[in-house]
Amino acid sequence: MAGRYMAQERPGHTLQTTALVHEAYMRLAGSAPVSFESRAQFFAVCAQVMRRILVDWARSRQAQKRGGKGEPMQLEEGLVLREEPGRDLVALDDALKLLNAQDARKGQVVELRFFGGLSVEETAAVLKVSPETVTRDWRLARSWLRRELRWESQSGA
Repeated sequence: MAGRYMAQERPGHTLQTTALVHEAYMRLAGSAPVSFESRAQFFAVCAQVMRRILVDWARSRQAQKRGGKGEPMQLEEGLVLREEPGRDLVALDDALKLLNAQDARKGQVVELRFFGGLSVEETAAVLKVSPETVTRDWRLARSWLRRELRWESQSGA
């Protein structure tokens, strides 16, 4: 999972895959003990923690370097974002927060499928819905995110 995250980042990224895994472990181990119902739920929590680490890193980089150009970041399943990887991750995180406010389940589907790498069936099991519901939510959420991210890039945000 960490390798997939890091493969999406620009070459020469200062945060390495092993460091991301270690940081995620430290955050999980440092929190209150959690009992996971399934393997899929464990991976969902790991995906959230890694996403948070990378978004925090990207936000701190933006604060240090205002505006440098990077390589385009291509996200799985056709989500194509702007040219600055750190900004892309921050923009995606901001868009996901909006989506969660409008429809929490669709936000969870994106987090589990995209960030967690879970299959439709695994996502359905975690959310306790049918695979058809996950497929429909995934399709609608991707469309919503594309539209939101396109609007954000056009507005200069």
